[in-house]
Amino acid sequence: MTWIDGAPAVSHPEVEESYRILRERIDLTRLPKHSRDVTERVIYASADFDYFTDLICEEDALEDGVAALAAGAPVVVDTAMVAAGITGCPVLCKISEPLTQRLARTAAISRPAAAVRLAFGEAGPGAVWVVGGGPAALEEILRREVEPAFVVGLPAGFVGAAAAKDALRASDLSSVTNVSEKGGPAVAVAAFNALLRSARELPGSRAGWGQDEPGRPADDDGASW
Repeated sequence: MTWIDGAPAVSHPEVEESYRILRERIDLTRLPKHSRDVTERVIYASADFDYFTDLICEEDALEDGVAALAAGAPVVVDTAMVAAGITGCPVLCKISEPLTQRLARTAAISRPAAAVRLAFGEAGPGAVWVVGGGPAALEEILRREVEPAFVVGLPAGFVGAAAAKDALRASDLSSVTNVSEKGGPAVAVAAFNALLRSARELPGSRAGWGQDEPGRPADDDGASW
């Protein structure tokens, strides 16, 4: 797959037309590269132009995320829907495993929190975490001090989501997040895929599947869900 000015040059006229309409309606050219890439991909995936002001993108932090992915950092996701949308690299997702359910019962914690604990035990510090479900996983990431290289923190919900994202920003961890209750798997996947694409373009990058990459689109933003 090749790219033209940040948009995928694929054999789908509707995708190219969508990017044309997006760029006709909003000018993102003044944003730094990674901030522009993330914002554009999120707006494309959501058809919501409010993300232009709702997203909190700090270029230095986004560069940290790109560098971590290029260095081969493991990628941990909170939900199966987020995992399904990321086809350009292997991901670790513990939410549906029986051990997660047992840990949640015995420790009297939520299943997303249990999944974070188990994933951290496997991935260790320095992982890239992608949260697009509810706020519980993001709260556990902060509570357990998992020492992430980068966090995509874009959960959705009227209860706790905005507060969890506020806490993420206050933690000074490298991250991309947003101010409002909006978010969700498609938005989190879009933000992550924008960073993954940049990481794959760096010389010597270890991002992605390498020689074992399956024959699937690298960044469809969940279009196949």
